[in-house]
Amino acid sequence: MTAPRRPRPAPVPLPGARPGRDPDRAIKRGPRRVSAEVVAATQRDRLFDGLVQEVATRGYDNARVTDICRAAGVTRPAFYALFTGKEDAFLAAYRHGIAVVSQLMENAYREAGPQWPDAARAALRTLLEVLASVPAFARMALVEVDAAGPAARRERDALLTSFRRFFVDAGPVDNAVDRDLLVSTVVGGLYATIRSRVAQGPVEELSQLLPVLTYAATAPFLGRQTASRATHPVRPDGPAATAPCAEPVAGRADAAR
Repeated sequence: MTAPRRPRPAPVPLPGARPGRDPDRAIKRGPRRVSAEVVAATQRDRLFDGLVQEVATRGYDNARVTDICRAAGVTRPAFYALFTGKEDAFLAAYRHGIAVVSQLMENAYREAGPQWPDAARAALRTLLEVLASVPAFARMALVEVDAAGPAARRERDALLTSFRRFFVDAGPVDNAVDRDLLVSTVVGGLYATIRSRVAQGPVEELSQLLPVLTYAATAPFLGRQTASRATHPVRPDGPAATAPCAEPVAGRADAAR
């Protein structure tokens, strides 16, 4: 007898997908009805949203703690009870958001079926569509991370290293080619292309990169013909993916085909 499938946990919102002053997360005045831990967690999430929006709009260097607190509807003392400063808050929001995006990509990769080209395309599609659904997070995480200091850049490098796991199931390469270096080159190229589009905009049209990124990801391992088939699958894509709590962007699913 097949064991029942466990329900997937509720999705975790991506920082920047909601306004920091979201009324649904307002902390009511009066007799305390929630614990201090819940209050702190709510303030932390609102600060994540406020930080992402402010950094994306003003740039990391110009986004002040005062601006972030105002956007989140959180006091400066509450901010400094949670973070040591702007850099600490940026790193926390970045790590949290990247974990959300990575998990969505992992889910898409595993659910795409046994064929690696299909799985790789599904992960790329999810990445592009989730970033397109929250442009502020895309800009904060791919562009402004470069200005946030050496610790943030180390986090970015660790992220690129982690993306190598999506190539474990790729086919073999010519013996004359260093496979690890090839994977690093492909991952770096994919990231640079996505970052460039985010920097130049419009972020909402990221899905248009899916065909060329799929080809670039698969051709070095499978050859031109197989990569071409992966780039243009027979079965149409399903509904566009969005970050948790983000509004779908009309037309993205069609643009990705």
